[in-house]
Amino acid sequence: MSNLSVIIEERPADIGHFLVGRLLPFRDKRMVGPFVFIDHMGPAKLAPGENLDIGPHPHIGLSTLTFLFEGAVFHRDSLGSAVEIRPGQVNWMTAGKGVVHSERTPDHLREEAKTLHGLQIWVALPKELEHMDPAFFHLDADELPAWEEDGLSFKLVAGNLMGHTSPVPVYSPLYMLEIKSKQRQEVHLGDHLYGEAGLYILEGSMESEEHTFGPRQILVAKNARLCHFTIGPETTLYLFGGEPFPEGRYIYWNFVASEPEDIEKAKEDWRDNRFPPMEGEHDPVPLPPNAFDIKLKK
Repeated sequence: MSNLSVIIEERPADIGHFLVGRLLPFRDKRMVGPFVFIDHMGPAKLAPGENLDIGPHPHIGLSTLTFLFEGAVFHRDSLGSAVEIRPGQVNWMTAGKGVVHSERTPDHLREEAKTLHGLQIWVALPKELEHMDPAFFHLDADELPAWEEDGLSFKLVAGNLMGHTSPVPVYSPLYMLEIKSKQRQEVHLGDHLYGEAGLYILEGSMESEEHTFGPRQILVAKNARLCHFTIGPETTLYLFGGEPFPEGRYIYWNFVASEPEDIEKAKEDWRDNRFPPMEGEHDPVPLPPNAFDIKLKK
């Protein structure tokens, strides 16, 4: 019997500035553990004067994880954080009851040709922490746990797995693991996994149950404990997942909540300028009339 629950192809999504490859949520699989949203940005070639400029916008009920492969993004938020995100670093912002942030091309790159490539991920907070105070955490690439085992290179971006713990302050049992291989070989990780598990192929290939899968696909396991596959040569994969929550989630635009009333309040608060202010910013993003709006089943 197949252990593949669903195979998700990357779909283009217009975020207003350029197209990204949307991976989660998907109609047949809304959440993988606490992961509710994954966008693959780029690789986008930007000419001099062509820049990423996402003005101040709000979030509630989640943590955002930005992980770049190429390029740079300057992050500012209503907590006073101001940091340039570079490849391999982890930018982890927890919205809780409400935070505002912007994402822009750094000043020193705005008049240069550049490439932007990375993942943007949303992780839902447990119900009891949805109204926590917002927080911000930034980690350099060399601070992530990294190791070699059985011919594979591993890097733990977030969470706990395989006896390692990332310094990123997560709020529920989860994992995001980078796996790289130079050669084709078998991979058996099921004994280490818990909850639900998904696998994103960034480059290269993998084989499972006599099928070969390539870049820009997510595979979701029916049973994480039975997770085994053959990784192809020169391949980079991201394994992610964790314990699912007992209740579902609602998403509207940038808001995630277990109760629809919290979504409605966030919409009103943004319209009425009641979110925390940001100093030195401009061009706030208005609440869209027809936003991304779905109910995530548990």
